[in-house]
Amino acid sequence: MDLWQNLALGFSVSLTPENLLVALVGTALGTAVGVLPGLGPTATISLLLPISVAIDHVSAVILLAGIYYGAMYGGSITSILVRIPGEAASVITCIDGYAMARRGRAGAALGIAAFGSFIAGVVATVGVALVGPQLATYALAFGPAERAALVLFGLVLVANVGDGSRRRAYAMLAAGLLLSTVGIDLVSGVERFTFGVPYLRDGFGIAVMAMGLFGISEVLMLAASPDVDMRPAAYGKRLADLLPDRRDWKESAGPIGRGTAIGFFLGLLPGGGALISSFASYVVEKRLSRHPEQFGKGAIAGVAGPESANNAAAQSSFVPLLCLGIPANAVIGVIMGALLMHGVTPGPRLIVDQPAVFWGVVTSMLIGNLMLIVLNVPLVGAFVALLRVPQGIMSPLIVLFCGVGAYSLNNSVADVYAMVGFGFLGYGLRRAGFDPAPLLLAFVLGTLLEQNLRQALLIGYGSPVIFLEKPIAATFIAMTVTAAVLPLLRGRMVRA
Repeated sequence: MDLWQNLALGFSVSLTPENLLVALVGTALGTAVGVLPGLGPTATISLLLPISVAIDHVSAVILLAGIYYGAMYGGSITSILVRIPGEAASVITCIDGYAMARRGRAGAALGIAAFGSFIAGVVATVGVALVGPQLATYALAFGPAERAALVLFGLVLVANVGDGSRRRAYAMLAAGLLLSTVGIDLVSGVERFTFGVPYLRDGFGIAVMAMGLFGISEVLMLAASPDVDMRPAAYGKRLADLLPDRRDWKESAGPIGRGTAIGFFLGLLPGGGALISSFASYVVEKRLSRHPEQFGKGAIAGVAGPESANNAAAQSSFVPLLCLGIPANAVIGVIMGALLMHGVTPGPRLIVDQPAVFWGVVTSMLIGNLMLIVLNVPLVGAFVALLRVPQGIMSPLIVLFCGVGAYSLNNSVADVYAMVGFGFLGYGLRRAGFDPAPLLLAFVLGTLLEQNLRQALLIGYGSPVIFLEKPIAATFIAMTVTAAVLPLLRGRMVRA
């Protein structure tokens, strides 16, 4: 069967009334999941696994996929409006998206995030249809050594994210990596840095930390500066006045294209995913910008690039699952479990034996992205209207919002206390001139780095030479050293 016949088969599956309804429910639920901090697509999809068993296996994957990439859309909303990342991949959006909202450009930020995600989602889905099965074979070359080297390179790129000096960024990286080691060692079972506290045995939750470092700390910053008018500047009331203008599109076209490419290729790699894609895109745009000093202060490219990258990665991460049977991240792993529960084994034979599954899911992504843009863009005005709420009312609502989100994770008051603690930590860091974004990103990547590093060393019998014997790993290590050393040499040359 050629491509057009395959697409016709896919649309014949995805355009049935049942699957259209399932796609709509999935994308709408995914958007809500992205908006609500603490829930996340992994937990939501896990909760819906029993329901997915009751429906057709293709419909089940369409539903769960819609939740995943829908969460990439929804996560940007609270990131831009109130500086609370609804999903881990939206942490980067907080930096410039919230700054744009403070300048009265929340509508433009929300609009470019929605349009950029739509464009990236459609292009990535077309890429999945055209070259996905062929590119998926390259994912097999990524073992523990390659993934560890990729994450290490990502950590060095994190130092370029956010405000502050590079020295302070590396200090935040070290703190984030240290916090990621709290809990029970997965290999030996020994407790690390728990100090006898039962709550710390499972480590800190990413959602708890994100809500504290960003949401609660922002409320504390506002409370500490009561004389400063933190209300956004004037903005239009018509939807046309809120959406991105011609200049915004000119500044965002390049970042959307580059973010889509970065997200698509990193989404194919195990360990890549939406998080690494989003901040890799941010770093690239900051490097390529003629005005890098504007990043962190409301650069629209800092929203367009990462939002496009995380959505493209969400779409392309289905390629190694469906074509190779390899889950690229935790969310895809849960979706793989749903397929296995239906008796469908993902892998190289899936396209041949059950083409309706692969092509039905691919075409449903095109339909789902269209649904998301139709759902989100008309609501931009309603989202922006939230900024009209007086600060004295909004701040308690943010605290309540974060408290409910933290408690809902495990129905534990301890999570609420931990969130408040991270809120004060974030407040102290910001007052001292440290940006908490690198800390949070390093925390997320720390566990992934440790797992793959230890697996690689076990394979290499404890010798680090294994990272130099693997060509891909050696390339990433060379890029890591270059990215770390080059700015230092450049700084010395400038001082000289």
